Amino acid sequence: MKNILYTLLLLLILPGCDVLNVDPEDAIPANEAFKDKAGIERGILGTYSSLQSLSYFGRTNIIFADLAADNLVHPPDATSSDYAEVDNNALLPENGAMSALWGSLYEGINDANNVIVKVPGIPNMSDSEKNQALGELYFIRALNHFNLVNYFGAVPVKINPTVGVNALDAGRDPVEEVYTSIIADLTFAEQNLQESASTKTRATKYGAKALLARVYLYKGEYALAHEKADEVINDGGYTLPDEFGDVFAADGSEETIFEIDFTEVDRNRIAEYNFPKTLNGRREVAPSAELINLFLPDDERKIVSIAYDGVNAYANKYNDLSKGADNVIVLRLGEMYLIRAEAEAHIPGGSITSIQDDINVIRQRANLVPTIAGTIVDLLSAIETERRLEFAFEGQRWFDLIRTGRATEVLPSVTNLNKTLFPIPSGELQTNKNPEMFQNPGY
Repeated sequence: MKNILYTLLLLLILPGCDVLNVDPEDAIPANEAFKDKAGIERGILGTYSSLQSLSYFGRTNIIFADLAADNLVHPPDATSSDYAEVDNNALLPENGAMSALWGSLYEGINDANNVIVKVPGIPNMSDSEKNQALGELYFIRALNHFNLVNYFGAVPVKINPTVGVNALDAGRDPVEEVYTSIIADLTFAEQNLQESASTKTRATKYGAKALLARVYLYKGEYALAHEKADEVINDGGYTLPDEFGDVFAADGSEETIFEIDFTEVDRNRIAEYNFPKTLNGRREVAPSAELINLFLPDDERKIVSIAYDGVNAYANKYNDLSKGADNVIVLRLGEMYLIRAEAEAHIPGGSITSIQDDINVIRQRANLVPTIAGTIVDLLSAIETERRLEFAFEGQRWFDLIRTGRATEVLPSVTNLNKTLFPIPSGELQTNKNPEMFQNPGY
């Protein structure tokens, strides 16, 4: 498979592709696309566009992380066998939706790398402008690597563009090396991006800090997770709306830190897959009865998160069925409070009161009474529950269960640790001849 630079034309990723995508014949050659600052800006926007893929934030990534866990189920009348495999935690390496997710993630990484390599040589950009451009591109590359490592484990780290037939056969890098690259990218972004709480659909300094807080939490580096979350809460300029529904009522709420821009032209299909057939959706997924029953009667998050067509419950946070133009939230302030609380609970000598205060910020907004949890063990359990309810249908539940080691306890279909990673797509294994590209155990 060949890969030559492209900038703005995005591809449909087909199952069987290698980690680097096929380039269209009418792609813009690198030496023509990136001659000046305007060309770099177009390249950056093209890289953001890669996040809109239906196989990524446009549908699959948001749904899979709740479907593989216990927030969503694949209803009996649904038709997608790919989604049924995810629901049953019985993924086959040939799963087309999963393969497309893998391809979209690496497509976005290569988009970023193709622009990154050109930035230093642009003559009409100042050093600060170059660093701003690189910071945005590094942020996107880090986000993609982070999602890859959490779905698949050890994966190839790609920090250089793949052009022609060179370096197609990439081996898997250890998980720790993937995280080293992610943190390096985000640290650069944090140091060089602008501060702007009003900027929602492009990376900012506090967007990098927020993603670092999540990364450190996943790695179990709790002091650093606490530090970054605290900086976003205290200095980022974001606020929690009084009403939970205001977070999703319109794009760009005062709470959101980074969201993916969708329009009627560049649409997502999240509502289509969530909505029941009576409302012209496909109903490939539906809220689990367990999740529905977990919400307390007064919890305002239930009203926002779940709707009914009279009989069937459906996920309703992203509900622009006709246009698919609602932005998808990747990072928001509510998560920072719960990251800070969880990190505090893991730090020796952590303050019970501080943990309770952060949990109660989230509960109060949801119209709930303060938490009654008073020990570290009970507080960690309370945080897990709050995260499940607060971020239902936002694509976090699977990763929470995996990173905390709770998946085999909570999910009956996850019978062993092998099932806590998705399989490497079969197409990747068939086309990638590097001996260090191997399948995950159990597949």
